[in-house]
Amino acid sequence: MASAPTQDTEVPERLRPAPPRLTTGAKLVFVLGGTLLILAAIAVFATLQTTRLADSEASGRLRIAANEDARAIATELMGDMTALRVAVRAMGQDPLDTPSCARAQGVFAQQSLTGARFLITDRSGRTLCGDPLPAALPMPVGGSPIGADILPGKGLVLSVAHQDGRAQARAFFPLPFLQSLIDQNSHGSPIASALELDGESLALEDMPKRGALERMKSIRTELGIAGLVLRTSAPSAPITSSLIVALALPLLMWLAAVLIGWFVVDRLLIRPLRQLRGIVAAYQPGEVLDISRVEAAPAQEIRDLADTFEAITQTVATHEAGLAEGLVRQTKLTREVHHRVKNNLQVISSLINFHARGATGPEAMAAYSSIQRRVDALAVVHRHHFAELEENRGLNLRTMIGELAANIRATAPENAAGIGISLDVAPLLVNQDVAVAVAFLVTETIELAMNCDPAAQIRVAIKPTEQEGRAVVRVVSRALVETDELRHLIGKRYGRVMEGLARQLRAPLHHDPLTGAYEIAVPIVGRD
Repeated sequence: MASAPTQDTEVPERLRPAPPRLTTGAKLVFVLGGTLLILAAIAVFATLQTTRLADSEASGRLRIAANEDARAIATELMGDMTALRVAVRAMGQDPLDTPSCARAQGVFAQQSLTGARFLITDRSGRTLCGDPLPAALPMPVGGSPIGADILPGKGLVLSVAHQDGRAQARAFFPLPFLQSLIDQNSHGSPIASALELDGESLALEDMPKRGALERMKSIRTELGIAGLVLRTSAPSAPITSSLIVALALPLLMWLAAVLIGWFVVDRLLIRPLRQLRGIVAAYQPGEVLDISRVEAAPAQEIRDLADTFEAITQTVATHEAGLAEGLVRQTKLTREVHHRVKNNLQVISSLINFHARGATGPEAMAAYSSIQRRVDALAVVHRHHFAELEENRGLNLRTMIGELAANIRATAPENAAGIGISLDVAPLLVNQDVAVAVAFLVTETIELAMNCDPAAQIRVAIKPTEQEGRAVVRVVSRALVETDELRHLIGKRYGRVMEGLARQLRAPLHHDPLTGAYEIAVPIVGRD
């Protein structure tokens, strides 16, 4: 009978901590965070789109203002230089052409109030008309009939010459005059303007000092006069605190939502489940789960799950207690059965001995002895099996065959008193069925040898083979060499029994007639 199973304290594989991986709570937080991040990105994009629209509107207003200012400056300068070019052409042909000089002075009469003036000279530099100018005569470049030069911080100098070079004129337009051409009131917002030429710049209007986060947008407009360019700048939509808040608020809300979501999931779901998992992983068979730490879980579903586990463990503990009690009763019953079987075998052995002492003939005594040896073989196996009932490791062939050989020598007939039985048995373990078959087979083989040659020496060897879980039982004696007597005994009495035992062991029984050996392979369960 099987002994009571020992409790396995090792944690089952399914309850062991799993390798680190993405938990359900983390997946939930990631899904929530991803969804909110998309919404935050949409909000940021909408804010940026609004800012771009504001920039586009500011750029449109700046472009209109730049075109108006450039047109006003170009119209005034071109008109003045056209008047000078007419005067230069006339006075180049007639230096004393006073009407032409008067017309040019009339054109510059209004500009003179702001400091604008002109000067017409001949080839030798003699003044023909106008007022002296401190600035040098700028030369036209790039095929333009007008030359230009910027005096930083002062103004602009333009020049025009007669095609034959007999006369030339230059005009000085001071900064106040140029500034008067730009009407800031019509712009509606502050605008910075500057004239640029070959790396030189003349600021017409400056912007107030801007903050570090304020942006400027500039447009360059060509005047069509000697390569002059008007650069107009205006502030773009500023990066204000409200814009920063509008951009950062969705991201802050997303971060706050993720943190709150993780906190809620961790407190309501992950932590209680982790506690419950630890309690279940530490569960030992026969115990009842202590779910006191999980009873305070915020989620009712987790508390219900913990109660279910507790109820299951209580049921399992109750069933295991019942099974353990039943196993104890079964063990007691098995011991009682084995004890009675042992007593019955002893009674049978005593009866055989009693009748053997009263036998009158040698054949009867030999029959009683033969029966006694088989009963002794069965008793030996039963006694060893009863001794191994607690550990259930198997029966030790070395001790069993040793006791069996001693009983055979004790029950040997008088004519076989000199029989010798030598043992070479490894400490191998077998189950009860194999032990009974091996004990009977060894008994039958030794008795066959004694009947063939009462003075024969018999050697019994049991050794493990190279094949895992197998051993070879070998009985060798000169009495087992092929003879007429051996064939007669096998055919009449021993052959059928030995073949039946071989079938019970599920292996062929080999006989070597030359060396006198019987050999069979038997299964084993281990080594002692």
